[in-house]
Amino acid sequence: MAQRSSRKRRKQRKRAATVDEQAPTNGAAASEPAESGQDQMARGYARGRAKDEAARAALKPLGQDERPLPVTIAAVLAFALGAANFVSYLVGVEVQGEQPALLGIAIYSGLMFTVAYGCFRMRYWGVLGMEAVLALALVIFGVLLTKAEGVVALLIALAVIAGAGTLFWKLVKVMARIQMPERPGSAR
Repeated sequence: MAQRSSRKRRKQRKRAATVDEQAPTNGAAASEPAESGQDQMARGYARGRAKDEAARAALKPLGQDERPLPVTIAAVLAFALGAANFVSYLVGVEVQGEQPALLGIAIYSGLMFTVAYGCFRMRYWGVLGMEAVLALALVIFGVLLTKAEGVVALLIALAVIAGAGTLFWKLVKVMARIQMPERPGSAR
């Protein structure tokens, strides 16, 4: 606490010294009024908007038949997860001593197949759905990482986190180039 208050005092002294230096020495009023915090904030937002617009202008939209590698990997991964889930049910794999409900298997597999289709067709919603699945996997395996009881569990959790995190980041970059569809009736 003492460190915070001394830091605060130093900042106040520095601001006071800056204001004293900017004050006119002959006692006359300054030719320009001091810039208010509102004006500084507005200028900062304007600079940020200009940078954002420049970055958007530099983006080249994806071509008609262009499919970046991360999107292809995401589509294959989503299809593989959905298929593995469905096949494991058909084979009769048991979870904690009993077979999972068909409805849960159908919902998860259907979701994965839909995401795979969306990624394969380069749809914004498909890539966004895959990012949501990857984010969920990152959170789940991050929690499991804290409860890992052995080296194998630790390595599996780290491998999933590294792979899902990398793919997530690559998909974020690709999404910037995928054109979001226009809403019917919206005017820009």
